[in-house]
Parts: sequence; C-alpha cells; structure tokens
Amino acid sequence: MDLIWIIGIVILIIIAFFAIIYWGFYNRIIRTENRIDNSWAQIDVQLKRRADLIPNLMETVKGYMKHEREVLENVTKARSSLMNAKTPQENINADNMLTGALKSLFAVSENYPDLKANQNFLSLQDELTNTENKIAYSRQHYNDSVLSYNNIIETFPGLWFAKRMNRKTKEMLKVPEASKELPKVAF
Repeated sequence: MDLIWIIGIVILIIIAFFAIIYWGFYNRIIRTENRIDNSWAQIDVQLKRRADLIPNLMETVKGYMKHEREVLENVTKARSSLMNAKTPQENINADNMLTGALKSLFAVSENYPDLKANQNFLSLQDELTNTENKIAYSRQHYNDSVLSYNNIIETFPGLWFAKRMNRKTKEMLKVPEASKELPKVAF
C-alpha cells in the first residue's frame, strides 16, 4: 500500500509540474499578444492624431499654394484612406501613402517663403514632426513586442505550447522600399 501511495504522489507531482509549466507559458504567450495589441493601439492613436492635424495644415497651405492642386489632392486622398482603413495592413498602406504626400507637401512649401514664415504653418509642421517621431517610436515598440512574441513561440519549449494553443508568428511592420528613397526637391 505504501508503494502505491508513493507512485500516486510522484504522478501527481509530475502532473502538477507540467500543469504549472503549461500555465506559465500560456500566460506568457497571452501577455505578449496583449503587448502587441497595445502597441498597435498606440500606433493607431498617433496615426489618428496626425490625420486630425492634416485639415488645419491644409487650410493654412491652401491660400499660398493655388497652383499646387495635385499635391493638396494627394494629401487629402491619403488622409481619407487612413481614416477609412479597417485592418492594420490597410492602415500601414494608407500611412505610407500619407507620409509620401506630406513629404511632397513640405518639399513644395519650400517654394513659398511667406508660407514658410507663417506661424500657424510652422506650428502645424512642428506638431506633425513630433507626431511622426511618436509614430516611429510606436512602430519600434510594436516590432519589439512582435519579436518577443515570435521568440517565445518559435523556441523550445514555447514552440510546443504555442502549437497546442494554435498560435502563429506575427508580422513585423516594414518600411516599403519606395519610402526608403529620398524625396526629390526641385525648384
């Protein structure tokens, strides 16, 4: 009878050991997934903030840039795409389009000395620059969170637990090749 009790206790200890490990990995995977969701939410907040600044910038610029209709239309179209994006990928594509349009807008603004000296324009440009920095930081944080998550579910023993939880790797945010090119400024 004593041997049966000892074997039973050993089996219970082994089961408890694996249950604790499974529980720990389950919680770790869930926490890192939540960190990714939070990181994306921070990016989304900054993209919204930037999109909210665009109409004020456009109103300031319109009076000066009567001949630059295409640039203004591109910014408006890109902002609209960003506001209507539903998925993270649509959001990123629209954000890249808006970034390019804003680069063009600021490059064209170099042709208008009065605009460059306008206090409202300078203030809005500064706000957009600060927001761009926050977006870049938020993207970095998102990618760091995805890296942590992917490392957990791609290494042993997390790999084993992730398969049982039906978890797959997540994509990092990447800068499109077109965005890596320097804008051309012509006068």
